[in-house]
Amino acid sequence: MLTLTSPVKTPLHQMRAGPKLATLALFTFALFWTTSPLHLGIALVAVVALYLTGGTQFARHGARMLRPLWPFVAVVGLWHLWLDDLTAGAVVLLRMGAAVAAANLVTMTTRLSDMITVLERLARPLAPLLPPQRLALAIALVIRFIPVLSERAAQLGQAYRARSGRAPGWRLFAPAALAALDDAENVSQALRARGGTG
Repeated sequence: MLTLTSPVKTPLHQMRAGPKLATLALFTFALFWTTSPLHLGIALVAVVALYLTGGTQFARHGARMLRPLWPFVAVVGLWHLWLDDLTAGAVVLLRMGAAVAAANLVTMTTRLSDMITVLERLARPLAPLLPPQRLALAIALVIRFIPVLSERAAQLGQAYRARSGRAPGWRLFAPAALAALDDAENVSQALRARGGTG
């Protein structure tokens, strides 16, 4: 599986996972309470500035990681253009961009093992209902599998285009879903082989 942590070291890599996740939670909470396009624009510029503290290579990698966001940006933008409500559209797009970019920044500068440790700590009160290790592992697997599934879907799309010369569209849904289930089964077997309860 792919790692989401950037090998390019930045000052944010030195921060502990707990404070970073807490700052991300507060930042996102503030974004959803803010309705001013100006304030949301400033927040987005601040996040972009944090990317640039890691240098151009780090910023370019971060931009590549955000590429799957563009279809949502296009849909939301066209919808609000059709409604003739550009202010509301700008608020939604700026809020979404700042929140996702900030979350991506934290993911790129925090080791997954550190995030799992924080999640286990936070989930301890739920121990009688749900073992913290299982919850942390499930969240970690979701984070790890997002780029894997995106890459698999891109490969299936390329294979379909090579065979038919057309865009796959909805036809990609079934093979992508089956590939996801196959990967999930392989991971489950690997966890059982290592003494887990997959």
